[in-house]
Amino acid sequence: MVFGVLALVALLVFAARVYREPRRLGNAVWLGIAAVLAGLWLLVALSGVQFLRAFLIWVAAAVALLVLLVLPLALIANGVVMWRREGRRLANLLSLLAGVAALGVVGLTVAAMASGGSPWLVAVAASVSLVAGYLAFLFIALVAYSAIYSRLGKRASAGAIIVLGAGLRGDKVPPLLKARLDRAVRYREHRADALVVVSGGQGADELVSEAEAMSGYLREQGVPADRIVLEDRATTTEQNLRYSIALLDERGHTGKTVAVTNNYHVFRTAVLSRRLRLRVTVVGARTASYFVPSAFLREFVALLVFYRRTNLLLLLVLAVAPLVFTALVTP
Repeated sequence: MVFGVLALVALLVFAARVYREPRRLGNAVWLGIAAVLAGLWLLVALSGVQFLRAFLIWVAAAVALLVLLVLPLALIANGVVMWRREGRRLANLLSLLAGVAALGVVGLTVAAMASGGSPWLVAVAASVSLVAGYLAFLFIALVAYSAIYSRLGKRASAGAIIVLGAGLRGDKVPPLLKARLDRAVRYREHRADALVVVSGGQGADELVSEAEAMSGYLREQGVPADRIVLEDRATTTEQNLRYSIALLDERGHTGKTVAVTNNYHVFRTAVLSRRLRLRVTVVGARTASYFVPSAFLREFVALLVFYRRTNLLLLLVLAVAPLVFTALVTP
């Protein structure tokens, strides 16, 4: 009963926060807290039903197998795919590194259990497990809330649409960027007079600016040239937003504005727009399935950096607490 009440309170706090400002990372945390408390309430409630106990044990075993073995191996496999398809950059190795780290946590825990209770090895294993658990909780909560946030502005009508750049292949629009542009075209079905700002500068390996290539693609899709605004200086997401909004201000736009990116990038863009005090709703386009795990991990790392002071403090407390406790109780 207690867990049920606490879960309801957490859910109400989550709903109130989303209503006031949906672009807060804390919303994801409250969603995660509500889910954990609801799960505990359900577990306690069902454990009293005799014929469900065996079922719950099997479910718990299956979840443990999935989390501790299947998921890490899947992340490693995805990292190999990213390495082969997207190149040997650190950002493309995040899923592989995450999978290896997860297996490392499992291995350390098993070693601590098999050591016969060595207090310091157990303390180190506890520290690593707490840190890993905190990061896993945040990541799952972030992915879940990103999915919710992506649907909040799905049917909204806007007088201006900003399409964030994503890199070219020479002067060609690649699939990742094409998905964003197609999403913008579909959005214009709600407002045929909407302005479309295509935002992106020219990289060292690109023949034209991203904005120019994006503009050409939109014209091929039937978007009138006089409704397309080129922003060809931006090289970061922050610049995409700031420079595009400045161009819209110059044209006297005062209505609703939507920014289009890929689904994995939606929530970080929304958080950034709030930090910049820009009134922008962010929507997402589909991404190739193999790209999603690594991309979400990259966004997760970036959000950790956004709130680095809070996260570093919590991670330090979780890492040190078992060691301090062991030092106090060990003769």
